[in-house]
Amino acid sequence: MEVTQVNTGISHSDIRGYQKGIMSEEKFTAIFETYYSRVYKYICYRINNHYDAEEICSQVFEVVISKYISYSPEKSNFEVWLFAIARNAVVDYFRSQKKRVTFSLDSIMDMILPRSSPEEIVIIDDSNEILYKALAKLSDKERNIIGMKYAAGLKNAEIADLLGVSGSNIGVVLFRCIKKLQLELEKGGFQYEK
Repeated sequence: MEVTQVNTGISHSDIRGYQKGIMSEEKFTAIFETYYSRVYKYICYRINNHYDAEEICSQVFEVVISKYISYSPEKSNFEVWLFAIARNAVVDYFRSQKKRVTFSLDSIMDMILPRSSPEEIVIIDDSNEILYKALAKLSDKERNIIGMKYAAGLKNAEIADLLGVSGSNIGVVLFRCIKKLQLELEKGGFQYEK
């Protein structure tokens, strides 16, 4: 079995080259095309609203344009900087809502899994309801870490940089979260496919 390295982002040398002045349209296009999907999925996962997620995602990329000149690769890598902006935008959204909103994976599930029959819809909705209840038992910090890991596709080290903790701490938190979710799913009657 051969393992290949997948390029999921823009290299530091590309970023340094971009910092020589105001961001050009080509530079922004490269960043936008590389990261939009991951940023959108992360935001959508956290706020459970497609329309607001699109708006917040637009705001994130506006901040990237306006603050790009201040980005420093010596402080953190580009993905960490970008997802810190996204995380702050989500926090601002929740502050503006002045209420605690539970999140849903429906939007992500709709993007990934096509629904074809009423029977499948009922089965998926039942499974999702159990999953939502299990996820609601996690703390905001735990849901945020799960969102960064599974919706945004960040590595443990990148999440650790964002949150100011060690990579091993993130690994432990993720392991414990998955165990909690597994227990809650089993309590809720979820049955694993064999």
